[in-house]
Amino acid sequence: MLAEWLCSALGLVLYLNTLGADFCYDDSRAIKTNQDLLPETPWTNIFFNDFWGTLLTHSGSHKSYRPLCTLSFRLNYAVGGLDPWSYHLVNVLLHAAVTGLFTNFSRVLFGDGYWTFVAGLLFASHPIHTEAVAGIVGRADVGAGLFFLLSLKCYIKHCSSRGCSARAWAWFLGSGLCAACSMLWKEQGMTVLAVSAVYDICVFHKLKMCHIVRAVYKRKKGSLLFSMSLLALWGAVLLGARLYWMGNKPPSFSNSDNPAADSDSFFSRALTFLHLPSKNLWLLLCPDTLSFDWSMDAVPLLRTAGDWRNLHTVAFYTGFLLLVYVCQRNCYTEEEPGGKAVTNGKQNANGHSYHSDGEHRNSELRPNFVQKLENGVKNHVAHSLHLPSTENIVAVSLSLLIVPFLPATNLFFYVGFVIAERVLYIPSMGFCLLITVGVRALHIKAQKHFYKSLVFYATVTLILFYGLKTVVRNGDWQNEEMLYRSGIKVNPAKAWGNLGNVLKSQGKISEAEIAYRNALYYRSNMADMLYNLGLLLQENSRFSEALRYYKLAVGSRPTLASAYLNTGIILMNQGKNEEARRTFLKCSEIPDENLKDPHAHKSSVTSCLYNLGKLFHEQGQYEDALAVYKEAIKKMPRQFAPQSLYNMMGEAYMRRNMVSEAEHWYVESLRSKPDHVPAHLTYGKLLALTGRKREAERYFLKAIQLDPTKGNCYMHYGQFLLEEGRLIDAAEMAQKAAEFDSSEFDVVFNAAHMLRQASLNEAAERYYERAAGLRPNYPAALMNLGAILHLNGKLVEAEANYLRALHLKPDDAITQSNLRKLWNIMEKQGLKTSQT
Repeated sequence: MLAEWLCSALGLVLYLNTLGADFCYDDSRAIKTNQDLLPETPWTNIFFNDFWGTLLTHSGSHKSYRPLCTLSFRLNYAVGGLDPWSYHLVNVLLHAAVTGLFTNFSRVLFGDGYWTFVAGLLFASHPIHTEAVAGIVGRADVGAGLFFLLSLKCYIKHCSSRGCSARAWAWFLGSGLCAACSMLWKEQGMTVLAVSAVYDICVFHKLKMCHIVRAVYKRKKGSLLFSMSLLALWGAVLLGARLYWMGNKPPSFSNSDNPAADSDSFFSRALTFLHLPSKNLWLLLCPDTLSFDWSMDAVPLLRTAGDWRNLHTVAFYTGFLLLVYVCQRNCYTEEEPGGKAVTNGKQNANGHSYHSDGEHRNSELRPNFVQKLENGVKNHVAHSLHLPSTENIVAVSLSLLIVPFLPATNLFFYVGFVIAERVLYIPSMGFCLLITVGVRALHIKAQKHFYKSLVFYATVTLILFYGLKTVVRNGDWQNEEMLYRSGIKVNPAKAWGNLGNVLKSQGKISEAEIAYRNALYYRSNMADMLYNLGLLLQENSRFSEALRYYKLAVGSRPTLASAYLNTGIILMNQGKNEEARRTFLKCSEIPDENLKDPHAHKSSVTSCLYNLGKLFHEQGQYEDALAVYKEAIKKMPRQFAPQSLYNMMGEAYMRRNMVSEAEHWYVESLRSKPDHVPAHLTYGKLLALTGRKREAERYFLKAIQLDPTKGNCYMHYGQFLLEEGRLIDAAEMAQKAAEFDSSEFDVVFNAAHMLRQASLNEAAERYYERAAGLRPNYPAALMNLGAILHLNGKLVEAEANYLRALHLKPDDAITQSNLRKLWNIMEKQGLKTSQT
């Protein structure tokens, strides 16, 4: 067991530097915004939703049914919230466990020797695992790998204990349950049933395909055929249940997720899909260039037979066929009359064949320190007598490499990626076994000690390079910025776009804009990037540019509700109310089918309806506003924060003098968010209107307590105090409001009014002057400034402001009346007026 522990320790040590990493890439959607992780969400929802929290039967679901993985995330959330450290720790521990199990499985094929240790070290150090282990969402692949190996180990026990029926079928039951658990971690986990069948046929019974047909015809190998039938039956049950549970519909993906699947040319699709397995094999063999995302044009489509990459495809399938030929060439058995298997003149009661003497003599040659490492095992030849031949190992290795990868080949259904490194986590087990058996074959063939040493040190060097690359690649997964910068070479459009999001969140606005524009340079029709650039420009008050990019985003993806939402908001702020209304209505009519993120879409649609209701509200169309608000509530997704919507419902009912309905919605707003300041203010006004003065004051004071820097809170409380006749207190609140919101005209202007009503005319004058400075062309501000100057005896200044107000609004009767009164006073005092 020392080899298992050492390999597990290496797998653990290599990923220790990921424990300080942040959430990256898909982690946000699977963890941060996934409602299924929250304690208030019923845990049973996990079994009805996909990996991202979308209902499986929804047309926009990716059909990624991984409830056990989501359950592990929920447990993480319950223990440590959104601290990424605990999530990474679980991933690393799971990988260490998988490494130990894989090494133990290798012992079945290679025995208690050097080659088992080599296979385990290769798996522990392989860089292709980085995405699965360092990326938290990769836990689905690691967890599936764990139960994959447990299922395979149980089946091996089943094979070796067939003589004892109770024990044998107990192990078979364990194998079936582990296969189901592996599938519930990730879909490809159920392929372990096929790998188990290959083990039973090629390793335990030493058969090849033609012998299976002969065995069926002669009714021999009954236990094997019975086990195969049960494996097939259980596989059919799992597959049927999986298809039924996801609604018997395949998922739909965008063109950028899998461009070949969307190609109109069958020839191009065929060439590309045939080429992709060779590209994946190259990533296993030489994982020099790795990326968080291989979608879009990271692997350009093969469009012609003259594309040089077709040579890679031919080489790949030629090598594969040669390996299949090697498996079948020498993997044969002959039957004695007594029914015992004979291979190379040697037999055993279990049906296992022995190695040739030459292979035994050479297979365990290794440096002395490795011999000591293996717990002092001395009798290697005796222990290895029951080990499978090289051809058997190649057969199992190929099945372990190919079968779990088949769901990702687009052979049965289109997948939502071009290449996904984490999908190679389980197939890499077969790859590591193939490399090990190849190195062992070279070691056996080498006659001189120099060549044997060369093979040994080349293997050590490969493991060291793999380990070094793993550590370096882990550094790329420390945070999103490093991850996206590392992917620019492979997928510049996606990497620049995601990098722009990160830079924007860091406040590096100019760098973020450059990143977005770089992304659009490589792929100009990316709706998300057009939208994100528009959002950045909008937040920096470049509204005309933002509007242009939002419209381009809608043109690239007509279902992008968030682009409609922000387009409508800009139009509304520009006073283009009719165009804004049409935009909001169009957004509300977008169907939520076949969308990548239906929850985000529903949130944007709800926000569009909310803003449309506000538009009607501001135009005095309260009945229309209420109708729109009610529709928004119907379409509102579970994660939408409804407090503002409920509060506006209350406001609309108040405008229609429907006090009881208004109070209901104010209370609902506060129930959904007890610290929602606007609802405290509006509910306080309603309470004051209905004579519940003490309650009203309590809500106003609570609003100030919740947000003591918001001038609007002091202003509402000041208005309440003014109506109660507490003029000095009202004036004090007004001054606080104006100090906190000194750039808000309405706040400053109302503060001046309150000060004037409290007879604090000097202070009122200062605030009227400030209000007039904020809106120098607003007649009411100039007229009121003139009036307070008039009261304070500053007649000449008062006249100047009256005249400016009349210049802007010549027919204002109040200003004309005040000016005539002022002129009368000025004439009595002998002052020169403008009319003289």
